[in-house]
Amino acid sequence: MTQSIRSNNMLNMKTIKTTAMHVAVLAVMSTAVIGCTRGIKPVVNDPVKLVQIAQPISVLQPVFSTDVGNKKASKKDPLNLQVGYANGQIVTASRGGELTGFNATGERVWSINVDEQITGGVAVDALSQTAVVSTRSGKILAFDSATGAKRWQHQLSGSVLTPALIANNRVVLSANDGFLHGLSLQTGQSVWQFATQLPAISVRGSAAPTLLDNQTALLATADGRLHAITIDNGLPQWSRRVGIGTGSSEVERMSDVDGMPIVDKNQLFAISYSGQLLGIDLASRQVMFVNELASLNALAVNPKQVIATSLEGKVIAYDRTSGETLWESEALAYRDLTNPVMIGNYIAVGDLDGVIHLFDPATGNIVSRIETKGALTSLQVQGSRLMTQSTSGQVAIWQLTR
Repeated sequence: MTQSIRSNNMLNMKTIKTTAMHVAVLAVMSTAVIGCTRGIKPVVNDPVKLVQIAQPISVLQPVFSTDVGNKKASKKDPLNLQVGYANGQIVTASRGGELTGFNATGERVWSINVDEQITGGVAVDALSQTAVVSTRSGKILAFDSATGAKRWQHQLSGSVLTPALIANNRVVLSANDGFLHGLSLQTGQSVWQFATQLPAISVRGSAAPTLLDNQTALLATADGRLHAITIDNGLPQWSRRVGIGTGSSEVERMSDVDGMPIVDKNQLFAISYSGQLLGIDLASRQVMFVNELASLNALAVNPKQVIATSLEGKVIAYDRTSGETLWESEALAYRDLTNPVMIGNYIAVGDLDGVIHLFDPATGNIVSRIETKGALTSLQVQGSRLMTQSTSGQVAIWQLTR
């Protein structure tokens, strides 16, 4: 996991990087500082070696693979590009600016280059067949996902580092300058903006917007808050703090919520960089539990559990009502883990070597592995399919077999 720092001087700041090998903090004035926030230890740790699975089972089989090109990227590349997938159509984006559309059989249908680094993508709306990506300079670009024809372009004041949320004829985005945006899906024109508090220093990145309900978007921000925003007009419904940074320095007070919150069965779960895992009952608006765990990754849920991956590479399952720890695995410690996802009855987690590990949620044991090329930054699931894109540009899709 690598994240660089954003501030009001976003592209000129020094960086904070948390990797499996070390945690180094560089202050803006070139003074070396070590961050001692909860969940972050200023020590050197080698990634653990993988232990062979005694009786591996077959869970996933490959159905699609392509190289979108990113040979110069390293494991420290902070960008988290994701695959767009809807109605069998696949849209991929490379860091170099190339967008490519594939049909349901994996055949290349179209390819274009936006002539700029893509930083947030790809979001695809199945109904309107619209694919949306964002670039380094803050451009938001919309294309026909079936043909690649450009539909519109809109310029934001800040860059966007995560896929958009497309819902209710709006394109909802979280920009790196603290502004939340709602654009018209048809024209790209700005319909609303919502300003949030931008800390002087924070982890470079942001959580992707998600649906709270059919009319409401949930957005997480760098100041450690969740905001419920009406999708149509941008009116705020409520705001709640999740991340609470402690300490005397700005680094120690970073409270970003960079992992996309999870809403499931009228329960909300969110986790912060500063070390708070929160479960909320949405019906009563009451907090069910608060646990101490630091992460920049989204969570996963199943009917009984909330699953998290920590900064140190632990995979932990909690009871989704009480927050009680059900099991904890250190089998992948310091391997720069991705977010966990549920695929069928299994928990999938990716790592810095492009290995995807599948856990039995009942026991916390790894029961299967598959491999791709390059470090993985996130996993996605659509139905019974698992999708990945590595920092080296390898896109792969697997089908659940059991």
